[in-house]
Amino acid sequence: MRNKKFFFIVFEGIEGSGKSYQSKKLFKNLKKNKYFPILTREPGGTIGAERIRKIILKDYFHKNRSEKFHKYTDTLLYLAARNEHMQNKILFAKKNKKIVICDRFIDSTIAYQVYGKKVEKKLIDSVHKYILQSVKPDITFLLKVNPSQASKRLKKRKTKNRYDKFPKKFYIKAQNAFIKIAKNNKQKYYIFDNSYDDLNLEKKIIKIVLSKLK
Repeated sequence: MRNKKFFFIVFEGIEGSGKSYQSKKLFKNLKKNKYFPILTREPGGTIGAERIRKIILKDYFHKNRSEKFHKYTDTLLYLAARNEHMQNKILFAKKNKKIVICDRFIDSTIAYQVYGKKVEKKLIDSVHKYILQSVKPDITFLLKVNPSQASKRLKKRKTKNRYDKFPKKFYIKAQNAFIKIAKNNKQKYYIFDNSYDDLNLEKKIIKIVLSKLK
């Protein structure tokens, strides 16, 4: 089925919320319904952005490194990755009227960097003016999770990055920020509690998306 318009879907939530799993499920379910979505993620999604992702999430956290990035360096790396992602994938998708499913977007930057690490929001907003080019998500699915349940899920991961290793209070702060952002824009946000692996969640999500694509 030919997409009639550019449609941008984002999944947000803290580590262990199930957002990556549900974004992949939506991708498969849309294909079953004869759509041709693009599945991507942040940081990452393109060759250049994935290289920056590696620096942010892995190299920086190497156990032998005593020197760590300043919070503004960290933030600017995320924004650099986003610019690569925008220029080489998202804007292409917009031009060609594609459906995009993205695992994380700008809300994660606000929740983690602004609320979590106290980075000035003005810095992020000023850079976004140049790189977003008026692109905004059409739908954002925010998956809430009990922090204790999220911790159990994270312990099962075979490979972990530094964002999987923050203290519980950091995740609580970030999740509260996500909820605050969502409540300020209720028309485009859907909040689901995914603490106990709702088996019907993927059905609820695909139903919402298909209704918006008609």
